[in-house]
Parts: sequence; structure tokens; C-alpha cells
Amino acid sequence: MKLRQMAVAFLINEEQQVLFLQKKPKDTFLAGLLVPIGGHIEGEEICDPKSACIREIAEETGLTSSCIDNLTLRYIVHRLSETKEIRIQYVFFGNVSKDSKLIDSDEGSLCWKNYNEISNINVSATTKEIAKHYEKTAKLSKNVYVGSMKSLNGDPVVTWGLLEDWEKTSLT
Repeated sequence: MKLRQMAVAFLINEEQQVLFLQKKPKDTFLAGLLVPIGGHIEGEEICDPKSACIREIAEETGLTSSCIDNLTLRYIVHRLSETKEIRIQYVFFGNVSKDSKLIDSDEGSLCWKNYNEISNINVSATTKEIAKHYEKTAKLSKNVYVGSMKSLNGDPVVTWGLLEDWEKTSLT
């Protein structure tokens, strides 16, 4: 089995809008969907998904790390693709100003979407599940959650768990 790792960011502005990349209809991966900013982790970044995320943000938006406040890992989502590829997605949340100067990349165009609209727009099931969990559970915490994505009667669902140091919690 192959392993594919990605790092993405939900970049949220002061109006509670999320920055998305509109993928081109002819793209080979997530064609035509709105996706959080991010992409594949390169070999030298394998132990540092945050660096991969910052690199992808710069490539896709022109934003540098100095433009982003509190970029924090909040989710690690696992799933098995139809081609039996194991996919691991590191999901960061951060804050940016709506007035930040953005540049479009050759990967697609950028747009802001209201956070509460995510479940009704053309995004992946993974994005919808993360947004739903964040709003309901994680928004007011600093925890990192691990999710295993699967199908239940043809509908995507995620089983969430809290990422913890079991040694630390078992000794207290």
C-alpha cells in the first residue's frame, strides 16, 4: 500500500470566513471542489507537517508565516482511498486578516466562504466533517483530534478521538 500525507489549513478571518482554493475542473485531484489551502507533504517535510503547510500556504496564496496568527495543528485524519492508498491529512487552523494581500496560483482561484456555509458548499466530505466537528466540539478547546474516516451505509462518517500522551495521563 502507498501512503500519501497532506497538510492543509483552515485560514479564518475576522468575519469568520475561511479561505478556500477553487480547484480547476480538469485537475486530477479534487477537481472542481473548494479545498482548504494546502497540499502534499514533500519527503524532507515528512517529520514537520507544519512547515509543509506554511510552504503550501505561501505557494497557493502568497501569504507568509508572518501573516498568519496561531497556526495550530487541530486534526489528523486517516482514510483508505478506493485505490487502497492510506491518506493522512494534518489539518491546521490559523487566523489571517481579510485585508491580507492574496495572489492566485496556477492551482486555482482563492475565495472567502462563511464558516457556517461549509456544509452547503462544494467541498469534500473530509472538509465538511472537520468543519462540523470543529464548530461543535473543538472550537473552544486546544486539543488535537484524530479521525478515522469511513463509509456508513454509503455516507461518509468520521470516528473522532482525542490525541493524548497516554503515558502522561496514565501517571496522573
